[in-house]
Amino acid sequence: MRTRLSTIASGRLCGLAMAAALVLVVALTACSGGPPVPAAPVPPGVPVLVARAVRTTVPQQLHAIGTVEAYSTVGVKSQVGGELIGVHFHEGQEVTKGQLLFTIDPRPFEAALAQARANLAKTQAQAELAEADARRWEMMYKVHAASAQQYDQANSTAAALRANIAADQAAVQSAELNLQYTRIYSPLDGRAGNLNLNAGNIVKANADSPMVVINQIKPIYVQFALPERDLPEIRRRLEIDRTLTVIANPPNQPEESSTGVLTFIDNTVDPTTGTINFKGTFPNQDERLWPGEFVDVTVTLAQRPDTVVVPAQAVQSGQQGSYVFIVEPNMTVKTRAVKAGATLDGRTIIESGLDGDETVVTDGQMMLVPGAKVRIKQGLAGGQGAVS
Repeated sequence: MRTRLSTIASGRLCGLAMAAALVLVVALTACSGGPPVPAAPVPPGVPVLVARAVRTTVPQQLHAIGTVEAYSTVGVKSQVGGELIGVHFHEGQEVTKGQLLFTIDPRPFEAALAQARANLAKTQAQAELAEADARRWEMMYKVHAASAQQYDQANSTAAALRANIAADQAAVQSAELNLQYTRIYSPLDGRAGNLNLNAGNIVKANADSPMVVINQIKPIYVQFALPERDLPEIRRRLEIDRTLTVIANPPNQPEESSTGVLTFIDNTVDPTTGTINFKGTFPNQDERLWPGEFVDVTVTLAQRPDTVVVPAQAVQSGQQGSYVFIVEPNMTVKTRAVKAGATLDGRTIIESGLDGDETVVTDGQMMLVPGAKVRIKQGLAGGQGAVS
């Protein structure tokens, strides 16, 4: 019995030894290089678009919001009353100086002129008779055949009729003018507005409302205001260059720009706003500018050479101010604080912070942090270059 128990214990010990040996073999196999465990994938770089910061010559400019004004505005009114019998243009039509616009019935004025001329002829005939009488009375007075009173009376009558001739001549001239006023002509080149009277209406002389308003829009003004601190520089540039270029374009439509020159500086600063009014004159032959329209105004003072510029979309805003992401040679990015100036034609002037040879990120900044790996997109738009 003792021998049998010894045999069973010996068998259990052998099984345990074999199990332990198997575990050891598995462990040694794993440590000595079994099948490789797949490594975690390396994340790709953040896709971005980039561009180079460059040094170039840019214009020094001032910006404002302006209002387009007609070069000249005339409200056409009649100087005589009567029936309007002719309108010789259409609303909104371009008219020229001296063009016939309206005709008022001339018949009453023709009759008035005929009567004035008849009165003049009658007075002239009476004056001739009075002059002859005065000469006769003078001869009789010299031979003492007439009294001094009779002689003076004859001279007075002749003088009064001469004055009546002058009055009648003035009446004729007035009647001629009134007849001319029945034909109303355009006083300037421009574009007609709304027509307030039509043929058949009765026209009042010098009525409150004009018959039509004509705006001269070739050339045309653009009025705008700038802070008074800019006035000394503007005056200095005018003394040097004699003229300053003014560019105007509708908001968000830079391709529709018009070019003119600064022609007016107001003689006082508005004390409530601290600004001064200016006007630019534009040829406006293409009629891009229209009275009453709001436009973006740019005044070019001078050219700034050797100025660092980057695409406007490269400049970001943070709590500490403006900054850009710069791509390092190892394809990581870092931030650089910059002082951004004016933006012109999609490019922002960098007053400080860049040397002009850096590669900056222009798209994809939302996914970047300092030190992040980046990957340059292919097929970049013009003005943006990829780096490898």
